[in-house]
Amino acid sequence: MPALIALGSSIVLRKGNATRTLPLDAFYIDYQKTDLQPGEFLHSIRVPVINSDAMVRSYKVSKRFDQDISAVCGAYCLELNDNIVSGIRIAYGGVAAIPKRATACEKALQDREWSDPSVRSAMVALQNDFQPIDDMRAGSDYRTTVVRNLLYRFFLETSTTGSAQTRVYDYGR
Repeated sequence: MPALIALGSSIVLRKGNATRTLPLDAFYIDYQKTDLQPGEFLHSIRVPVINSDAMVRSYKVSKRFDQDISAVCGAYCLELNDNIVSGIRIAYGGVAAIPKRATACEKALQDREWSDPSVRSAMVALQNDFQPIDDMRAGSDYRTTVVRNLLYRFFLETSTTGSAQTRVYDYGR
């Protein structure tokens, strides 16, 4: 879900002949609670066409890579204009009770230079976005660290400064 949220996807819900469209990030209300009304079902998912210059990444952190629920899943959609953030959507799953956007982090980056100091400032802003959970997959301190580090990883993989753009880690794929 975080990847679809970061892309700005919406869902179409249907009950009989009536439909309503809802941004995906508004669908999740609380743990195991959605905005699905009695008798409604998910009719379709709308994924918008994004700018061809947008940089999109999604990362999963879990004990096992395949067939395992994420301890943290981060997704990012970034648009730059002369290395200034002109659009940013960041979403995480596995961190809190529901998958959700990191709006304080996004605000800290919007209209700022895509640079190490800006990203480090946004990493601190993430503390305003989530109260990480503790469960069998990971503790809250671990999740807090991973959320910050995934944002920094995204920066390293998309920054035009420094060395050539390379993936930080490829999971042997």
